[in-house]
Amino acid sequence: QVQLVESGGGLVQPGGSLRLSCAPSGSIFSIYTMGWYRQTPGKQRELVAGITSGGRTNYANSVKGRFTISRDTAKNTVYLQMNSLKPEDTAVYYCNAYHEFGGPDYWGQGTQVTVSS
Repeated sequence: QVQLVESGGGLVQPGGSLRLSCAPSGSIFSIYTMGWYRQTPGKQRELVAGITSGGRTNYANSVKGRFTISRDTAKNTVYLQMNSLKPEDTAVYYCNAYHEFGGPDYWGQGTQVTVSS
């Protein structure tokens, strides 16, 4: 069982920045794709950004050029740097670990990001 501990959410003004962190309870980056998803009430959870075990990244079109996903193996932490935040980025953000070889997936508890003046 892997636990994903998220942190870094909060309230920020439009145009501001936040950095989310996700720390797995074990060293899983070699076999898991790590991702950030977000969800707003009444909508499906959507992928924001992902990073594979090999370091390949992908982003939702809505955040390209503004968000950056990265990974620090020494600290066993995945980050989502969010810049130029917009009110439509307001959501609960979830960290996800996707097993690249068919094993179990895991979700964090979610962290609220609110972009408002």
